[in-house]
Amino acid sequence: MPPQQLPLDLAYRPALGTADFVVAPGNRDAVAWIDRWPDWPAHGLALHGPKGCGKTHLAHVWQARSGAVALTAPPAEGTQPQLRVVLDEPRGWPEAALLHLYNELREAGGHLLIVSETPPARWETALPDLASRLASIPAVALAAPDDELLISVMAKQFADRGLEVNDDVLRYVASRIERSFAAAAEMVERLDRAALAEQRRVTLALARTCIGGGATP
Repeated sequence: MPPQQLPLDLAYRPALGTADFVVAPGNRDAVAWIDRWPDWPAHGLALHGPKGCGKTHLAHVWQARSGAVALTAPPAEGTQPQLRVVLDEPRGWPEAALLHLYNELREAGGHLLIVSETPPARWETALPDLASRLASIPAVALAAPDDELLISVMAKQFADRGLEVNDDVLRYVASRIERSFAAAAEMVERLDRAALAEQRRVTLALARTCIGGGATP
């Protein structure tokens, strides 16, 4: 039995370019909206859908194209306003800060891209003005993947890691995991780590072992 190689806990950085995004019926409208920028009918756009459905990937595509800044917290008072901003799940922000940011962008002719699991118009808000602004933002849904899209996405994720995986392996895995991008990403990572630990390729036998729970995670 060959000695196991301990996999280093290195950050995995996927390819996030436009050409790396798998376009399918469940996300085609969202892709069209991103391609349409800067000809949006409003100063904002919301991409919403389940975890791992591609929202963040499309936000990165738009960010690279527009030069947008991704904010994880409200900007400090007196900060130079940005013209293009990405917000990832800003529901926990103080409502006054979110309203101020939107108004500032609108007055400056800028654009805001919101990424969230639920459309902003459905958020519970205490400020009527904020509720009105959020309701005015076009919201585009990205759907959970069907089988073929799940297979395509896993193939892309393996390729991002420099791994070639047989189509039989992809179909085997897709038929046995939860139908979600999050579950697919988790299994790709597990197979990658198991293959590295055992110094072997990602094969059908390895996939059977991992899904059965016998491989080193």
